[in-house]
Parts: sequence; C-alpha cells; structure tokens
Amino acid sequence: MTAITFDTLKYANRLKAAGVPDKQAEAMAEAQAEVSEKTLTGLVTEAKLEKELSPIRTDLAVIKWMLTVLMAGVMALVLKSFFPH
Repeated sequence: MTAITFDTLKYANRLKAAGVPDKQAEAMAEAQAEVSEKTLTGLVTEAKLEKELSPIRTDLAVIKWMLTVLMAGVMALVLKSFFPH
C-alpha cells in the first residue's frame, strides 16, 4: 500500500515565507500533519474495494439468473391460462 506523507517542513517554510511567525508556522504544520494522518487512515484502496465487491457481484449475477428463470415460469403459467388444452 502506498503511504501518503505530509511534508511538515515544506509546509512550515511556506507559512514562514508568507509572514507567519516561526513557532506558529511549526505548530500549524504539526496540526495539519495530524489531521491529514487521521483523515487518511480510514480510506480504502481501490484493490481492497474490488476484493470486497467481488462476492457481491457474483451474488447479483446469480440473483439475476434466478429472476430470469422465475419470470419465464410465470410467463409460462400466464400463457397456459390463456391457451388451455
């Protein structure tokens, strides 16, 4: 899994260049790093999502075929009622 890193030094330097005091820039960079880490912790990768959805897709395919067979049976009964022997 690819890790996403937050460059606190670059962020703090950018804040300092914009006129933010050193201590405040460093504190803001650390806070932003914590928020980013907590936000990204719960994200799901595309591969994991595909792995989890695969059985659901299989089940849906089976249900689709079962519904098709059921509808064919209902249609047969309806046609039989209109055209009795």
